[in-house]
Amino acid sequence: MSGALQAVFQNQRSFGLPVVIDTIFAAAGTYSWIAPTGFTSVSVVVIGGGAQGSCAGGPGGGLAYKNNYTVTPGCSYAVVVGGNSGTSSFASTVARATGGVRGCNFFQSGTRGTNTNGDGGGTGGWGGYNTGYGNGGGGGAAGYSGAGGDGGYAAFVAATAGSGGGGGGGALNGAGGGVNVYGQGSNGAAGSGSGGPGGGGSGGQNGGPCASNNYGGPYGGGSGANQGPGTGAVRIVGPGATRLFPSTCVSASA
Repeated sequence: MSGALQAVFQNQRSFGLPVVIDTIFAAAGTYSWIAPTGFTSVSVVVIGGGAQGSCAGGPGGGLAYKNNYTVTPGCSYAVVVGGNSGTSSFASTVARATGGVRGCNFFQSGTRGTNTNGDGGGTGGWGGYNTGYGNGGGGGAAGYSGAGGDGGYAAFVAATAGSGGGGGGGALNGAGGGVNVYGQGSNGAAGSGSGGPGGGGSGGQNGGPCASNNYGGPYGGGSGANQGPGTGAVRIVGPGATRLFPSTCVSASA
């Protein structure tokens, strides 16, 4: 587990028991998380993997969160982080968000990632279609309470901004923006021009522009055509009764 655990933060009382827990998994794979002594509830956010672009832009991954979920200290809970188009989840169905799936549909490419279990979340943005004038942009990652922006395609339809804290869609080969795990923030801006990347939502990272590598922004951003995806992520915080998504005591400094 230690190799996959990207960030862990535990404030300690003088006698050694944690005051809060804050654990982030950000590498694709399957892991076990053990509830610490003294903790009986957690809140969790999961972000599905963005899709790799193909003949068109890849759609963005979904986002789901579950608040104040009861856990048993010492018990193990499964954590899955989706990679390319992969589903991310906590305890299988407690919180679950699918990844975007690439495709070559007309106008809207593939299948957007969704939030299939949890208390709330959003849907990833559509990837833009290849119109013959250039490949479409990647869809943005889902927001905490809205959808990621859609990727644009050529001069026919512009990329759109995210909603509910989601990432913006990329324009003409640009990748979609990702979303962060620290709660709902501002929407990601839409990519513009030729190859413009979508902006990251809720403090997430921008997608890559066409001029370099147009990978989707972590976490959950869909890629421009023929590039790799943004990854998914899972964050677990506690106590779940006082740390609640989308925005109650779940910021990076909480």
